[in-house]
Amino acid sequence: MEEKEGKVAIVTGGSRGIGRAISQELAGVGYHVFVNYKSNRAAAEETLESIRRAGGDGEAVAFDVTMGEETISAVNEMHARFNRIDVLVNNAGITADGLFALMPEKDWDSVITTALKGFYNVTKPVLGKMLRKKRGAIVSLSSLAGLIGNRGQANYSAAKAGLISASRAVAREVARLGVRVNVVAPGLIETEMIAKAPVATIKEMIPMARIGEPEEVARVVRFLCSEDASYITGEVVSVNGGMY
Repeated sequence: MEEKEGKVAIVTGGSRGIGRAISQELAGVGYHVFVNYKSNRAAAEETLESIRRAGGDGEAVAFDVTMGEETISAVNEMHARFNRIDVLVNNAGITADGLFALMPEKDWDSVITTALKGFYNVTKPVLGKMLRKKRGAIVSLSSLAGLIGNRGQANYSAAKAGLISASRAVAREVARLGVRVNVVAPGLIETEMIAKAPVATIKEMIPMARIGEPEEVARVVRFLCSEDASYITGEVVSVNGGMY
């Protein structure tokens, strides 16, 4: 794996779970990682401490991906620090599960807005900067739910499926301009988000018969950000233990 000395990565929702693992993984190969968080600064600082203990570098950046002007301002400030953004990982996302027939409008809107408006708000300003330098890699975190649709997660499934289609469309638009756009779609991964999931039942559906680790997703993201994936764009890699 090539060194990334001097290169810069932004990981939205990078303070916990899969986002934390991705931040650590990219810092481990030399990226200066901007760990985005919305409100939990303590978790972001914990992530940074783990990065620094391992010899990496980064900093915490607070902004809400659903807020356009706030996000653009943050992107501009991060870019100004190094005059480059080499990698963007769109990881920010939330769940508000429930049967569709009983789902409040606010639960639909909040999940869709965080994933898809967040993708727009962050990716557009970052992409503009990447295109000027004719290089960059963007990876968005979808989900197995976005591929098959999960019962009780119509909002989350729609949001994650939208990320896949949006990423594929953008990948086609910028493929000749030096920027690659890909998606990673995890299955059941050991994070806070599965606390209410019927884990025992789901494990029986996984051919590998175990839950995945955040680090297993992070390594795939690292690969897609690297020059080892230089001829890969518009792809969806599902990390799910054979479940789909």
